[in-house]
Amino acid sequence: MQNTAVAPCQIDSDCARMQYRTGRMLGSGTYAIVREAIHIHTGKTYACKIINKKLMEGREYLVRNEIAVLKLISSGHPNVVTLHDYFETPRNLYLCFGLCTGGELFDRICSKGSYYEADAAALVRTILTAVKYIHSAGIVHRDLKPENLLFRTEDDDADIMIADFGLSRVIEEEKLSLLTGVCGTPGYMAPEIFHNTGHGKPVDVWAMGVITYFLLAGYTPFDRDSPEAENEAILAGDYKFEPAEYWANVSSTAREFVQVCLTVDPAQRPTAAEALEHRWLASATPHFVPDPFNPSGGPTDLLPHVKRAFNAKLTWKKAGFGIRALNRMAALASSGDRLSKEAAELSANVQKFKEESAQEVMEDVSITHQHINNLHAGTGQ
Repeated sequence: MQNTAVAPCQIDSDCARMQYRTGRMLGSGTYAIVREAIHIHTGKTYACKIINKKLMEGREYLVRNEIAVLKLISSGHPNVVTLHDYFETPRNLYLCFGLCTGGELFDRICSKGSYYEADAAALVRTILTAVKYIHSAGIVHRDLKPENLLFRTEDDDADIMIADFGLSRVIEEEKLSLLTGVCGTPGYMAPEIFHNTGHGKPVDVWAMGVITYFLLAGYTPFDRDSPEAENEAILAGDYKFEPAEYWANVSSTAREFVQVCLTVDPAQRPTAAEALEHRWLASATPHFVPDPFNPSGGPTDLLPHVKRAFNAKLTWKKAGFGIRALNRMAALASSGDRLSKEAAELSANVQKFKEESAQEVMEDVSITHQHINNLHAGTGQ
């Protein structure tokens, strides 16, 4: 593919001024906002993750880790976002990625006229192939979820992209290292993360099991009335294919694939490469439940049930989920059920700091430091 990455600049008298101008707001995460960044000299548009430095005090390693991960995998796979540039201003940290304009995974599905099990299998196969590539580079993503799966463009055949490597880590296989610490998004986290005894690449396969369940039903397998009940269900691997009316239209092969990925013991869970060999993904003939109302015996349309379940969760999903997730993670990591003082203060200040970040106009500020010089060229994502 053609190289279209922005050339890195040194911090000198000719290049201290920001080379981008501010575009529209694209979204907001737990720590960061995302805006369009338009490169002044080329006119190319990127998605720029903007992080207030006050939010990252003592947590600078999170950004360093994200860049270290992306140095290894940027440009190497068509379904992984590319990091093009990274720099700092007195107020903010900026990471410029290839722009994905096709929307989030489930928003895209809900906008379709129909949606079949073969469509879900094709999505899972593509995403899992990218996960296999990430793992082969010695990286675990640790936050795979539908919100981090974006379409590159609005075209019907657009690539789906894995984004947001903020929680990813490089694992040194030769040292047999395992990661510790509670991290991820509630509902998608593997049991071993809660045990905090060490985890690695199998957590991504567990998340793929949750995502597959979500793709087939429109809700996640461990939905419960409280965070505590949800955590207990994950630790026990306690889920069902219910309501029956939602799963009657899903093949037993698809359900078997979910069960294999949601193996509680990470040592018994398949690798990404092994999961790709499961017959639900590897068979030349698609698996499906025939539509009883279709005389030709074609597959049943899953969209009505998926859309109904997804829309029921949409309000919850959009209403400040990021801060609630931050609170819950801090609660899990603390010695009791109460938030630590530091975490409570951070939670209270998150929105204020993000609003400060949004006020900075890119073309009016100077760069204080740039780190992209050793990052290899992008691929036009």
